[in-house]
Amino acid sequence: MTIALPRYLQMLWGQEPPGRRGPKPSLTLTEIGAAAVAIADAEGLDAVSMKSVAAAVGFTTMSLYRYVDSKDELHFVMLDEAYGPPDVVYRAEDDWRHRVTSWATRVAEQRLAHPWSVTVAQPSPPLTPNVIGWTEAGLEALASTPLTYQQRLSVMLAVDGWGQNHVRQSAQMGLVGPVDPDGPQGAYLQYIVQLIDPEAFPNLAAAGPAALDDDTDDFYREEFELGLQLLLDGTAALISRQR
Repeated sequence: MTIALPRYLQMLWGQEPPGRRGPKPSLTLTEIGAAAVAIADAEGLDAVSMKSVAAAVGFTTMSLYRYVDSKDELHFVMLDEAYGPPDVVYRAEDDWRHRVTSWATRVAEQRLAHPWSVTVAQPSPPLTPNVIGWTEAGLEALASTPLTYQQRLSVMLAVDGWGQNHVRQSAQMGLVGPVDPDGPQGAYLQYIVQLIDPEAFPNLAAAGPAALDDDTDDFYREEFELGLQLLLDGTAALISRQR
């Protein structure tokens, strides 16, 4: 038995039945999603409610339920709008490693543009058009490898899951862009040096001064690149075994 698609997915994918009852919608679901994204960008995810989004588009709250049945569905629409259609471009001479790097970097950039996107609870994997498009782009990046499709999906899950967590942690701790040495983040390492007993925590005590001497001013970028390369090294080892 085929399970009927939820109405919001029918709308986003243009699969609504032609004989739909009721008045013709005055707005598209994408336009409603854009209004919800604007609220989240300006005021945070907690400011997004069926009531606030309805008010932003000139609807009553009940009218919004003609488009989505729940706040979870609204969140899926918002994520699709925030990600946008995949715009990563692969050159013919790019190998799989360069392609996955391009893919992961662009996804992370979309998330950084909308930091709330990494805090949305997802009760199921998203099935919206743009998110599916990014998944297809990730699979394309690995198309030249001998990995099975299941392995390619697993690699994407590992890379994307790590990238999402890195964006979330960096944004929450204020570690995107130059770090203020006099702010909470800059003070952290100085606190560590003062608090850690070298006898009880010899490795951490040794790492503290080394970190203080590091003159990097872009924690997010450098840690993103390092973490991604570690994952790609593991992928390269998997490819080597596969061959």
